[in-house]
Amino acid sequence: MSAPDNNSGSGYDIGAVRRQFPALEAGSAHFDGPGGTQTPLPVIEAMSGALANPLSNRGTVTPGERNAEATVADTRRALADLLGADPSGIVFGRSATQLAYDVSRTLAKTWRPGDEIVVTRLDHDANIRPWVQAAAAAGATVRWADFDPGTAELAPEAIGAVLSDRTRLVAVTAASNLLGTRPDIPGIARLAHGAGALLYVDGVHYTAHSPVDVGRLGADFFACSPYKFLGPHHGVLAARPELLETLHPDKLLPSTDAVPERFELGTLPYELLAGTRAAVDFLAGLGPRRDGPRRERLVSALTALEAYEDALRARIEAGLAGLEGITVHSRAADRTPTLLLTIEGRSTVDAYRYLAARGVDAPSGSFYALEASRRLGLGDTGGLRVGLAPYNDTRDADRLLEGLSDFLRGAG
Repeated sequence: MSAPDNNSGSGYDIGAVRRQFPALEAGSAHFDGPGGTQTPLPVIEAMSGALANPLSNRGTVTPGERNAEATVADTRRALADLLGADPSGIVFGRSATQLAYDVSRTLAKTWRPGDEIVVTRLDHDANIRPWVQAAAAAGATVRWADFDPGTAELAPEAIGAVLSDRTRLVAVTAASNLLGTRPDIPGIARLAHGAGALLYVDGVHYTAHSPVDVGRLGADFFACSPYKFLGPHHGVLAARPELLETLHPDKLLPSTDAVPERFELGTLPYELLAGTRAAVDFLAGLGPRRDGPRRERLVSALTALEAYEDALRARIEAGLAGLEGITVHSRAADRTPTLLLTIEGRSTVDAYRYLAARGVDAPSGSFYALEASRRLGLGDTGGLRVGLAPYNDTRDADRLLEGLSDFLRGAG
């Protein structure tokens, strides 16, 4: 197979991208991006710079206060550009899981016995269990929407079938972290809103691979995690400021009640926010467009990235098709570059370890998508997950395929 092109026809310069990731110098081919991406130099430098300069609680008097204030404001604007959202509706949290718990507990204050909450079996447990547990505490009923294990598709009709005039909220993923499936979120939003329900969208896996427009998707709440798109570890929630104004989370008495700060408990991690802002700017520079508003550059860059990753995924799928005994469970027509594999008569944990010993990182498990794994008949074990990230190239793909071929032949 050929060596990687430095510049694809899509205008995506993979050679220039890879040079920005010091972790790649260790030599591994990383297919573990869905669990967290490697970090580019501008993000590392931004976090270091935030800590090297004066930093304090937010304010306007001292240099440290002003630095903290500017970091928060700049990062809200950057994420608003990334998500097509309002900066005043960007909430920071420790993780997407923590934010889902916070929002579910807050909304559940208004739920009553007889109210209904809809969750799906395609989702990561972070967009299932918070809602199930909040519903139980409020005496509300949980309705489950199923996906087709044969096609890995979650049709809007599957959610529509469990909606009623008692539905208060629908929680659904924009992209499965296990299978890559991207449901029709605008279609689901129309059904949910038609029933008078709010829509909470887990965009953690989706945001890493596609241009996001929260308004077009129809999401009332949209959660993501910067460490899945080249940034540091924390969570982000986007919502309309006017919707956030109607919600009243538990908070400390001296803390501000202003939106979005009323949802941010304690002092924010300013160095992580600085890294996230740098990650958004890094993404904006990945495409062919070098000038214009950041939002437009982001859409251009993520469109180019999506085309590049889809082509690389197709190369891997073509290679897998020639390997006997491998089943690819990622079959949806619209999906991210994420493949879930099982191997007839062989343990995917053994394959994971075999590949890792050869510098190919493709982990095995259910990756907290427990309901989806069970629905596929894979129990709690799951399978081998191959996930692409912006720094993967054809050489990585070839190493993966060669490693799997050797494993199947029983080499070593």
